[in-house]
Amino acid sequence: MRYKSIGTIEKVSVVGLGTWAMGGDFWGDIDEKEAVEAIHAALDQGVTLIDTAPIYGKGYSEEVVGKGIAGKARDKIIIATKCGLNWSTGQMRNDLTAAGITYEVEESLKRLGTDYIDLYQCHWPDKIGTPIAETMGGLMALKKQGKIREIGVSNFSPAQMDECRAAGELASLQPQYSLLHRDIEEDGILDYCRKHNIAILSYGSLGAGALTGKFTEPPKSDRRAGFYSFFAPEVWPKVLKLLDVLKGVAAAHDRPVAQASINWVVQQEGMTCGLVGARNAQQATMNAQAGDWELTAEELALIDAEYAKIFG
Repeated sequence: MRYKSIGTIEKVSVVGLGTWAMGGDFWGDIDEKEAVEAIHAALDQGVTLIDTAPIYGKGYSEEVVGKGIAGKARDKIIIATKCGLNWSTGQMRNDLTAAGITYEVEESLKRLGTDYIDLYQCHWPDKIGTPIAETMGGLMALKKQGKIREIGVSNFSPAQMDECRAAGELASLQPQYSLLHRDIEEDGILDYCRKHNIAILSYGSLGAGALTGKFTEPPKSDRRAGFYSFFAPEVWPKVLKLLDVLKGVAAAHDRPVAQASINWVVQQEGMTCGLVGARNAQQATMNAQAGDWELTAEELALIDAEYAKIFG
């Protein structure tokens, strides 16, 4: 496994375990025992960062993560969770007020079974008009109290990150990024993070499973096809063409195509960690092993050239 850093957090694995699916509400039902085994397998393979969020299953994903890390060496595990999507009133709402964040962090700590969170991230920009200065003030207070180690944001623009940096310390950004979703290359986000030394953790690194090579048609058993545009009927044939390229590259290393897809993400300049979901120990092990090898410069160039031909 290769490692990088997020602010003062060292030894961040370049492949992280994403646990959205472990919430069981978006990706279909999960087996909790298998989910816990997936966490154990990832840790055994050298994964150090586990990413979750309260909104994943209304706290269930965090509870599963808490069970998965119980009894493990806490100082060897980097827990990343989020705030700002609150359902305490019975209906999900945006809330990045200082009071809302203070409430959420205590709930997350209980579910995770820990007394601190390594990376605490604003899940989405606030839609109710909370000033970013207030949000950052609340987060900085939590950091001073030792309840969180570093502050991150997810799905924020460069202008919003400017405001964050003006009001406090910003260590990371979590955007959607994969070979099938490259918006951060075009809208200045990737360059912004490189310039300001902001770590990037990508979600959707495997294109919601599209880049694993296991689908011959878009999945129908959960809600992902309605969330990710590349599952659309007019785009899917192009995805299959790109997979043929990735399969050839992966075969040259005697590796699964998913590992080639993960490595394309984590080898991009400025990338810190590619978050990849897993439902069981086999998937978690396979994903983590992408951190044991790298694509060559020639292979990276080939993938980009073929992508440009296919997607134009």
